[in-house]
Amino acid sequence: MFVGTKSGAQTDLNGNYRIETYYSSDSIRVMVLGYAPQTKKVKQGITTVVNFELKTSSNQTSEVTIRPGDEPNPAIALMKKVIRNKKINNREKLDAYEYETYNKIEFDLNNITSKFQNRKAFKAFDFVFQGIDTTQGKPYLPVFMTESLSDIYFRRNPKTKKEVLRATKVSGVENESINQFLGDMYQNINVYDNELVVFNKSFTSPISSYALGFYDYGLIDSAFVESKWCYKLQFFPRRKSELLLFGEMWIADTSYAVKELEATIAEGANINWIRDFKVKQTFNEVEPEVWMLTKDELLVDFTISEKEMGVYGRKTSTYKNFVINKERANEYYEGFSNVAVASDVRDHDDEFWKKARHVPLTAKEERIYYMVDTIKSLPQFKTLENVVSLFFTGYKAFGGFEFGPYFTLYSFNPIEGNRIRIGGRTRKEFSKKIQLEGYIAYGFNDERFKYGGGATWVMNKNPRLAFNVYAKRDMEQLGQGNNLIRQDNILSSILRRNPANKLTDVMEISGYAEKEWVHGLQTKALFRHRILKPAGTDYRYVRLMPESNTEQQINYLITTEVGLYTRFAYKEKFVYGNFRRRSLGSKYPIVELQYYYGVPGILQSAYEYHRVAMRISDKLRMGPFGYMRLSSEAGKIFGGLPYPLLMMHQGNETFFYDEGSYNTMNFFEFVSDEWVSVWATYHADGLILNKIPLMRKLKWREVASAKAVVGGYDRTNDKILTRDFNSDGEADIYTLEKPYVEAALGVENIFKLLRVDFVWRLTYLDNPNIAKYGIRAKLHFDF
Repeated sequence: MFVGTKSGAQTDLNGNYRIETYYSSDSIRVMVLGYAPQTKKVKQGITTVVNFELKTSSNQTSEVTIRPGDEPNPAIALMKKVIRNKKINNREKLDAYEYETYNKIEFDLNNITSKFQNRKAFKAFDFVFQGIDTTQGKPYLPVFMTESLSDIYFRRNPKTKKEVLRATKVSGVENESINQFLGDMYQNINVYDNELVVFNKSFTSPISSYALGFYDYGLIDSAFVESKWCYKLQFFPRRKSELLLFGEMWIADTSYAVKELEATIAEGANINWIRDFKVKQTFNEVEPEVWMLTKDELLVDFTISEKEMGVYGRKTSTYKNFVINKERANEYYEGFSNVAVASDVRDHDDEFWKKARHVPLTAKEERIYYMVDTIKSLPQFKTLENVVSLFFTGYKAFGGFEFGPYFTLYSFNPIEGNRIRIGGRTRKEFSKKIQLEGYIAYGFNDERFKYGGGATWVMNKNPRLAFNVYAKRDMEQLGQGNNLIRQDNILSSILRRNPANKLTDVMEISGYAEKEWVHGLQTKALFRHRILKPAGTDYRYVRLMPESNTEQQINYLITTEVGLYTRFAYKEKFVYGNFRRRSLGSKYPIVELQYYYGVPGILQSAYEYHRVAMRISDKLRMGPFGYMRLSSEAGKIFGGLPYPLLMMHQGNETFFYDEGSYNTMNFFEFVSDEWVSVWATYHADGLILNKIPLMRKLKWREVASAKAVVGGYDRTNDKILTRDFNSDGEADIYTLEKPYVEAALGVENIFKLLRVDFVWRLTYLDNPNIAKYGIRAKLHFDF
């Protein structure tokens, strides 16, 4: 046997043997009854021949007394060995592996009361309610199910994991892009990882390298489990309200590998919308000293309120046909995405599925497919679907067209007065490749119409290839962050700390071509022509004439630019719509590069310049200590420009908290032609408040942030356009000769949806009409 392990073998009758192990050991020891044991050194990682010549022994064994060691809890002693052997038992140690996986996902409505069933709006669904199941103590109604069959391929060096999705069967979902999320890559929990990411929250694994600081353990049983002698351990949190699990696991005696795990979220854990969560995993030794997950079962009970109807989410995955340490050619692991979807993924009949399923469907599951298709054909379902879509997207659908967004129908500001806006866009029922959009607005104070419209042509979704053209004539707030609530939103009109009197009348024609070259790398070639005019009476464009000591008023600015935007996000995940896609983020830093060239003489453009910028952002998971978002940007503009075309740093004059803006900075307060900024936000996930008994029940979570920017400004730009647009003798737009800094402390998860920050400004405190501090709020939905 290898010294320090339980890996051993017997010789044949002639004394020949062969032994190998993944466990760390530098010696091999031989024992034969009647002979003295002998130990020899071996070199790790290579095949070698070790011969022994044993000497007879006639020594009589004396009495042996076994006493407990230093560790009073045998479960802790066992766990230390489990943790010590984690790398050996983790499948990630293998040079390569592959297997077939079958996934089945089901959603059920639960907690359905008779009062709910008897509502008039649901009379058409009577036949559905006949399928209610009460076998789990709480009535539930299966309404949705998907199945998938795929092959997983893993290579350790270079580390690559790829899934080939061979077949899917989906009840009621028409969005083709959802196929990639029905496989194994997006749903797998590896208990050997230190942190288990569940609903975007990091739970410390019960066999984490630092688990002994967060869990207590108890040894409650030992028995054979499928021919393996195992110990049954119970694990539970040392402290309340932390993101930990509670449950039991069977540990194999010889290898200290996890044989079975059954767990739920610990009582009082700071997580939203989850009434219950259960996971059960089964591992088997598919080859000597190679442990693989063979069955994975998950049950989640989603709910808004204990008394309201909720949703069960169920996932069952089974794995078979394992191939170990047989690496394929490089071409096999290559490809645009780590999830490859077969062209005929949804073109398989019932006979195929009867043979392909690892486990047959129950009669109840067979009925789900018929039931969901029938529900979708009911007019009442269409009405319910439209109401939900209106709430989340802001658009009301009518066939191939949808009107909206509804929150821009009415707004007001000092320049336009009362403003009404009507807009809309086409849907996939009109075209699956081209989307047309447009709007028209009218201000009753300036008595002018505004308008905008364009088209997007998506030639290919994945990899993405798209083209866009757009034109508009409307009011715009220069220096507004992309994430800030739009200025024509009624909430932006009401919840402001300063009037919106610094708007710019913008006429714009723009377009882009977007291409994704490889997964995670995309570029946009852009064109933009803009005419800017100051709106209202509170500011104007003025050029100082030093020769005559007079002012020359400039009516408008004209610029034409072409640009290239590049974004690299390694292994970034997306949810694809018909015309747009939403990023789910990446585990790795995201790098963005921008370059724009101002082209003089094109469409009367008066300025030539070069603008370059780079931005790096990342999300750092910190295990039980929460997570942090970091962002840094640097940029420079070469060439003289009037201040509206320089970097107008993102201010915020509303009471909404904006992650992408400086929340105590005014619009038009600072301008730069070179700049560096650093932002950091720390989400503690209740690290401190969870320890306070009275606060623990509220499930509030701490958040802290800091933002800083420093910039430079070439004073010759003032000769093009002065920054003193009020002619009061003092500059109204400032330069960043020293860093601008603001900080915030806040609480999120108030009523499970609200974040409130106290923000204070640390520099430039003498600037006029500023907010040195204030309360800002935002809606924040998170588990």
